[in-house]
Amino acid sequence: MLVVILIELALPLSSESLRFDIRSGETKCISEDIRSNSMTRGTYHVINPNEDQDQPLPYSHLLSAKVTSTHGYIIQSAKGVEKGEFVFTAAEQGDYTACFTARDHSPLITLTIDFEWRTSVQFKDLVNIAKKGKVDEMELELRKMHETVNSIHDEMFYFREREEELEELTQETTTKMVCLSFVSLFLGFSVAGIQFWYLKTFFHKRKLL
Repeated sequence: MLVVILIELALPLSSESLRFDIRSGETKCISEDIRSNSMTRGTYHVINPNEDQDQPLPYSHLLSAKVTSTHGYIIQSAKGVEKGEFVFTAAEQGDYTACFTARDHSPLITLTIDFEWRTSVQFKDLVNIAKKGKVDEMELELRKMHETVNSIHDEMFYFREREEELEELTQETTTKMVCLSFVSLFLGFSVAGIQFWYLKTFFHKRKLL
């Protein structure tokens, strides 16, 4: 029971599964914040609109997919496919983006895409490890628990680092705002002083004072 609870707690931290629609000629992108050196895997496929699911997808329902890094470099790409996957290890922390583009078609049609993005412990195929290493069921469960606990531990440190970064950013922003306020006050008083001096000089010349 403990293993199940830990795994259920870990899954939301490193998984994104969704279904979305795109129309002909449109592009939709999904971003995922991935930690440095984390392994990630994404799978996608176009839902078959035919009642007979054994029939191949129409040409109009093929799409293009592209995965880019935090700096916009293309990691993997595919064109004219109905399904696919991407696997990579994040070289640095940041937002990685997967974009899907539907073919141009007239009249416009709508494609439905199933997309799942997994990272960290979810990507490790412990079942295959058990088969290859002849590990018994109890040891497999212990491995799962160990990997899950490590993943949660890493996620905690990751979120703590992000929280510290946000606190530093907030402090820097507050300091800049305070400095800007003092500068604004100084400029305001300076302009008021100059106006007062100008008016006083003007009235003296006119002998109004």
